[in-house]
Amino acid sequence: MNMEDMILVSVDDHVVEPPDLFKNHLPAKWMDAAPKNVHRDGIDVWVYDDNIIPNIGLNAVAGRPPEEYNTEPTAYTDMRKGCYDIHERVTDMNRNGVLGSMCFPSFVQFCGQLFSKSKDLDMGYRLLQAYNDWHIDEWCGTYPGRFMPLSIPPIWDPQLMADEVHRVAKKGCHAVTFSEDPAKLGWPHVFGDHWDPFFKACEEEGTVICLHIGSSSTVLSIAEGAPIDVMIALTPLNTMHAATDLIFSQQLRKFPNLQFALSEGGTGWLPYWLERIDYTYQQHRFWTHQDFGDKLPSQMARDHFSFCFISDRAGITQREVIGLENITWECDYPHSDSSWPHSPEALWKDLEGVPEAHINKLTHENAMRIYQYDPFKNIPKDQANVAALRALVKD
Repeated sequence: MNMEDMILVSVDDHVVEPPDLFKNHLPAKWMDAAPKNVHRDGIDVWVYDDNIIPNIGLNAVAGRPPEEYNTEPTAYTDMRKGCYDIHERVTDMNRNGVLGSMCFPSFVQFCGQLFSKSKDLDMGYRLLQAYNDWHIDEWCGTYPGRFMPLSIPPIWDPQLMADEVHRVAKKGCHAVTFSEDPAKLGWPHVFGDHWDPFFKACEEEGTVICLHIGSSSTVLSIAEGAPIDVMIALTPLNTMHAATDLIFSQQLRKFPNLQFALSEGGTGWLPYWLERIDYTYQQHRFWTHQDFGDKLPSQMARDHFSFCFISDRAGITQREVIGLENITWECDYPHSDSSWPHSPEALWKDLEGVPEAHINKLTHENAMRIYQYDPFKNIPKDQANVAALRALVKD
């Protein structure tokens, strides 16, 4: 197998929403209530109720040299068009040899927190549904076979969350964002039964719950004066914390077919974590009263979680310890961690010595199975690899 033969499906990319996203998905009578994109002081911001949300620079740096990365708010004219224009996005995917992509939201926040702040929650729910319709029908639907749709939930009401999961599943959406720590957003933690209607609906539909780093709207606290590198390097610890909460909660035993994706959390830390949760259980269960029956926590993790990586030789080397079937790949376009437009080259270095059958699982087969995604209904397989897609781009 050569690098050009790989078929790449990314389970974590991002969309910077275009200014007209509500235009075709919201009745005219409600348009005045929708978020508005406003250009002011040289930047573009979204205005909704009393909230003003800028586009942060690090979220849209594709095509820029690293020396120009920064956290300052930015404007659409300062971004690569592939950040927000679906046609340019697909062209940029072709440039990178990437067949499929799942895109997390930006200005509405990772799990739709913006709409939970609505002065009128009924209107907030209508706007959230319009957002999901835009994402599924327009962003993903414009190029069939190229995207895995991802919905945002009305997080303020677990029954509405369940209803929306069922609604968008009928439209072919089998993934939903959720918070890595809902308690930090002011909602109940995962340890109780508050989220049961939502979890039940996801189990019934086979909908994967995606926990993206930062979806609690918090980051790990760092010492005063510490360089930002410390925070960036430690972000996978958010994922470790979220996964540990779920393992020792009752949710995975209550909903035996529920699936979570630990998005952008990496994989190199997993072998030790899997050992640690087993040791904790075996050493302490007699007084903590945990009961996993005939399973160990590590097996529960492999049964219920999928993991993804951008560049992670440590995780690839230990892929069978982690669980080969549980690992997926991500590009993270257009964020600052992204390997675009050299993802095949970067990934190929990490895959040195890996058998072709394992490469296929890591690069696309696992993602297709986990997210009920079959791009080959629309795109012949021999036209889906790195070489064929890059050949479509002439510049």
